[in-house]
Amino acid sequence: MNPPLAFAIQRVCFDEHYQPSDSTRITTNFANLARGAKRQENLRNALKMINNRFNALARWDNPGADRYAVELEIISVQMRFGADGPGDAVPAIEVLKTHILDKQTGKRTEGIVGNNLSSYVRDYDFSVLLQRHNQNRTAFSIPDNFGDLHGKLFQHFVHSEAYRQNFAKPPVICLSVSDNKTYHRTENQHPVLGLEYVPEASSLTERYFKKMGLQVRFFMPPNSVAPLAFYFFGDLLNDYTNLELISTISTMETFQKIYRPEIYNANSVAGACYRPDLKNPDHSITQIVYDREERSRLAVEQGQFAEEHFIKPYQALLEQWTAGPLH
Repeated sequence: MNPPLAFAIQRVCFDEHYQPSDSTRITTNFANLARGAKRQENLRNALKMINNRFNALARWDNPGADRYAVELEIISVQMRFGADGPGDAVPAIEVLKTHILDKQTGKRTEGIVGNNLSSYVRDYDFSVLLQRHNQNRTAFSIPDNFGDLHGKLFQHFVHSEAYRQNFAKPPVICLSVSDNKTYHRTENQHPVLGLEYVPEASSLTERYFKKMGLQVRFFMPPNSVAPLAFYFFGDLLNDYTNLELISTISTMETFQKIYRPEIYNANSVAGACYRPDLKNPDHSITQIVYDREERSRLAVEQGQFAEEHFIKPYQALLEQWTAGPLH
């Protein structure tokens, strides 16, 4: 590709004082929590939940369950065609980076980058392209080459010099399980990730993430009520330390309890055969305000933004690049 894509990375601390900037994707889950009259209370309570969950999982040499704290950064990635390429830089993705503070020793270590993934092009694919493709159709179908561009962009970023300069390990993305699939518990059990589940069939999300180069495994951590989906490169169980994995679990399980309490704050634990239910009435609500309806509406608007400012202006160049080799 000539010129090549170039990436720029910005970091913002995600703490109780966080305020989304004008350029932040406001459908991003953590940004949704940081608005409104209860923004600071929302953030403070969410961070407390994360720290409590981390210490509950990292229970060795931690008798008071208060040894560790999780610090979070929002990683915002912008892209453009070459350092001096045509047009303005376009917002690409946002992810979270965890850091682990050992309050006993004062040591601060890196956690995992990824966790929550937000993407303008993904919003375009699912909230604009897919909806438009199925309008007035009697049977649901997937457009040709669905996810090819996003998959190529994501892999190109992970293999970029910008990524290598900023992050020591590949990303892990942690998402909710699909509410239209059935999962079966296996005999495999990991000390931190917990009980492994396998789905009866792959979901559209799994196939989409496969084009990003990511594998997926499903684990229900100790004292959780539902499995989480872990998308990763390489070897999830051996490429990351227990504390790194706990930083992702504690962060994303907390967010899922807020966003999808019907599944992750349910009052009963997933059994050997598990079908997630977003209409499950037997669940508890956190005291953290989250506007799920607004998020769905804004996903459409930001997908349209991606189409207007990136997909359409560079359509010929993107099609040529997507059809070529990764490197």
